[in-house]
Amino acid sequence: MTDAVDRKEVDTRCRIVAQAERFFRTFGYQKTTVADIAKALKMSPANVYRFFDSKKSINEAVGLQLMGEVEAALLAIADSDAPAPDRVARFARTMHEMNASRYVTDRMMHEMVAVALDESWSIVRGHIERVDAMMTRIVADGIAAGDFTVDDPQQASRCLRAGLIKFCHPQIISQCAAGDPGPDVDTMVRFLMRGLGYRGS
Repeated sequence: MTDAVDRKEVDTRCRIVAQAERFFRTFGYQKTTVADIAKALKMSPANVYRFFDSKKSINEAVGLQLMGEVEAALLAIADSDAPAPDRVARFARTMHEMNASRYVTDRMMHEMVAVALDESWSIVRGHIERVDAMMTRIVADGIAAGDFTVDDPQQASRCLRAGLIKFCHPQIISQCAAGDPGPDVDTMVRFLMRGLGYRGS
């Protein structure tokens, strides 16, 4: 009985998050209310509050789900058998493409991300730490294989993130999208890998 109740509660949480994401994409985060979400799911606002204590909590759940999908794609790259330089390039390109398509071309979702950065920095910081850990592992593999000559893979991965921030940070991607004369993501990756000591093509 307990397992059935737990599954039902998980299902209800998932339905709330899915409906919230649909409304955030359609109407925007600011214009969506908990009452709107409850009405669409044929439940009372009080029932929604049984699962999420605030609209901010719902926003965090949507953000975690979206970031989790990005992390899953990046983890598949980190876990692959490809040489480390290839993984670094694919990792950066995938992160850029997924963040740009999810949070920048979709103006309503960009609004949600802006709120998350302002109000829920802890979940964003957790995402950054998990992404850094994956990149650190790739760099460490590159050092072990002799592709990279840096000494500290963790510090190197943070430098990579700093160098790629305009391609990965949703708000900066948006600001640079119109007429930015800078290099594209592949050019920047090649430049940064020289900093790792990579001398391949």
